[in-house]
Amino acid sequence: MLYRAAILPCDCFVPRNDMFLIYFCHMTGETNLNTLLKNMTPVLNEGDYVYCTTTSLTNINTDNIIAFFKEQEAITLILKKETADKLSLEYSYVAAWITLTIHSSLEATGLTAAFATALAKENISCNVVAAYYHDHIFVAKKDEERAMEALKQLSR
Repeated sequence: MLYRAAILPCDCFVPRNDMFLIYFCHMTGETNLNTLLKNMTPVLNEGDYVYCTTTSLTNINTDNIIAFFKEQEAITLILKKETADKLSLEYSYVAAWITLTIHSSLEATGLTAAFATALAKENISCNVVAAYYHDHIFVAKKDEERAMEALKQLSR
């Protein structure tokens, strides 16, 4: 008998009539805190980043948005500073963007607390965005070097 196969996203191998459906699951990320800390490898992204608000995304090219969140009062945007300047959007905080390159699970516990504590010990405020693959930390631009050093120390 000849079988046909289709590949679909999921996590099991299921036969259906004369077709085998092969499902592949996306990696769910690391959950072990010790592994996360040891392998988090912070990377400083080039540029200056700002938090802005707007009531509409109509005149903003979404390709230029780093992140956004719909809040009751407005839409919060994280943009490159030069993009905000071109759009005449107001901001009061200029940040550096650090990405922790390990694929952390959204269900992992303790990672945010660990790096936030390490940064707080250095008197560095952090704003965190947890995305599917990585955690992203925004710190005041003036603190970027100290933040990178604190994060590297934490991973040793």
